[in-house]
Amino acid sequence: MNILVTGGAGYIGSHTVVELMKAGIDVVVVDNLVNSSKESLKRVEAITGKAVPFVEADIRDRAAMKKIFAENKFDAVIHFAGLKAVGESVQKPLMYYENNISGSLVLFEEMAAAGCKNIIFSSSATVYGDPAFVPITEECPKGKITNPYGRTKDMLEQILTDIQTADPDWNVILLRYFNPIGAHESGTIGENPNGIPNNLMPYITQVAVGKLKELGVFGNDYDTPDGTCIRDYIHVVDLADGHVKALNRIQQNPGLAIYNLGTGTGSSVLDVIHAFEEANGVKIPFSFKPRRAGDVAVNYCDAAKAKKELGWEAKFNLTDMCRDSWRWQKNNPNGYED
Repeated sequence: MNILVTGGAGYIGSHTVVELMKAGIDVVVVDNLVNSSKESLKRVEAITGKAVPFVEADIRDRAAMKKIFAENKFDAVIHFAGLKAVGESVQKPLMYYENNISGSLVLFEEMAAAGCKNIIFSSSATVYGDPAFVPITEECPKGKITNPYGRTKDMLEQILTDIQTADPDWNVILLRYFNPIGAHESGTIGENPNGIPNNLMPYITQVAVGKLKELGVFGNDYDTPDGTCIRDYIHVVDLADGHVKALNRIQQNPGLAIYNLGTGTGSSVLDVIHAFEEANGVKIPFSFKPRRAGDVAVNYCDAAKAKKELGWEAKFNLTDMCRDSWRWQKNNPNGYED
């Protein structure tokens, strides 16, 4: 198989490229490097011992996309490319809609023109909003989405659903991720956020490495056992493996299929802090802050459908995630700039 991976130099993309290559699948990566680094792909090459064909281009650039599809025969596309900072999306909604929606439309049009009608889309549990029930199954109705980033995921799911309905030759798999953390066991690739991290684990690791003074925990008065928000944290390597399994499924012409990718276990913010301290012997100073707008109290999944239909389930536990996150940060205190 030959796969186009958009956004393949990013956090989830680079880990997925490793797992694809380990499975003997050929890849071409396209990435504009706006929120990723070419260095990640050099390290993927070191991990796998294989060259990674790479095109530096923006998926909004129709001429570049046309050229990529003219020069390669792809069996499927795994689509990660997009802006992804929730807070920034609230501040700059036009930028997010223009980049994430317009770019994807160009990609889908060029896929159709090239006769490549298999796509795995990197979606998100944000589409469930404040979920109607937990654990969240794929049948859970979509809720009120609280930010433009999440709305772009929802819109793209709808666009792909409409494309597949109009032309049943398309096979579309929507993967709804819960909260990816962790890093490759080599400690050479991992999450490398621009500026101050938006997400919990990179914030914890930057406190641990001394880049940030303390962790702010948003809210300790939620209706949860310890008052802090509960999320479903999943190891990025497990998540990457989910894409390999989804590729196997897409060869069976599923039409449209949706899968949650998570562990099915909820962990609170304090659970994560304590697990990190225990796994790594590093103290994480923190203080409680007011609740953050848009945060829901409890969000974790039921991943039974992915187990049944993809043969996939998460293998790594929270201790593994904390240990691997710290190894990456400790080895690379400044991310890929080292």
